Amino acid sequence: MKALVLSGGKGTRLRPITHTSAKQLVPIANKPILFYVLEAVAQAGIRETGIVVGDTADEIRAAVGDGSAWGLRVTYIPQEAPLGLAHAVKISEGFIGGDPFVMMLGDNLLRDGIKEFVKEFEEKRPNAQILLAKVARPEQFGVAELSDGKVLRLTEKPKDPRSDLALVGVYMFDSHIFEAVESIRPSARGELEITDAIQHLIDRGLRVVPHTVTGWWKDTGKLEDLLEANRLVLESQKPRNDGATDRSSKIEGKVVIERNAQIIQSTIRGPAIIGENSSVRNSYVGPYTAVYHHSVLENCEIEHSIVLEHSMISNVRRIEGSLIGQNAVVTQSPAKPSAYRIMIGDSSRVEVP
Repeated sequence: MKALVLSGGKGTRLRPITHTSAKQLVPIANKPILFYVLEAVAQAGIRETGIVVGDTADEIRAAVGDGSAWGLRVTYIPQEAPLGLAHAVKISEGFIGGDPFVMMLGDNLLRDGIKEFVKEFEEKRPNAQILLAKVARPEQFGVAELSDGKVLRLTEKPKDPRSDLALVGVYMFDSHIFEAVESIRPSARGELEITDAIQHLIDRGLRVVPHTVTGWWKDTGKLEDLLEANRLVLESQKPRNDGATDRSSKIEGKVVIERNAQIIQSTIRGPAIIGENSSVRNSYVGPYTAVYHHSVLENCEIEHSIVLEHSMISNVRRIEGSLIGQNAVVTQSPAKPSAYRIMIGDSSRVEVP
């Protein structure tokens, strides 16, 4: 069995972060989202893995390399534009050949991985297997209608959903899917929809098996979901201190302090993680916060947030529910008169009291 990991999307819902960085490489608990996906593939016993890449191909290649870090053999498959999940399948036929395969979105997280689902697919040998999860806003996803445990209909982002079962970003197929993607036409969005391709299988009488996920699943395409995924992963970590903490600091709860990090006159209240070579001085880092590598926090308070690498937060009263981009500076200015002085990129959002 092979794996196909889709990492070609533009990540418009996470701009401006994704103007300069691949959305699949935004870190969750100080590990790029894509790495969790590759770990899940490896844990399922799959070795041959294709990664569909787009505009951020160079960045993805630099981060993943040949895949040997996960025991994988990676082949990169260029996609000229984000033309839909079914289009990604179509251009990957040369890599897949006649083998069954699992397709995963490179920015989706499943708490329990995919090992059991892959095992089930290999044992039952359906033509396709789809993973579903109940969601609060099904109109934002592909939606499945079931009857007596069978899939009746799939609809992509319906205005009036007939169920609350959303398609999780994990699919398993045999070679029949290639005939299906050749048979469909682009949707109103101009994309080849995977829901249309799977519906084609259903309409032909082929066997499509649904499986409802019981553990948590997160599509990390939006800030709120990214922060929630960060919270869930941080809660499962084991405390570790590979850095340096002075006697006046307090480390409470599940806290990971990575190599060469310094904690000085500060309180770190977990679940939280402080990255390699980062410095926290005279500050409070609250629960559900991940500070990535080579960052500096001083005289500030922050919680339920993600700070990317090489960033500085200084003399700021309190930050929460935020995503701070790489090489960013957030600081208080001593200049008078007092005012907010802000330089932000396109598609940014800033909330001030």
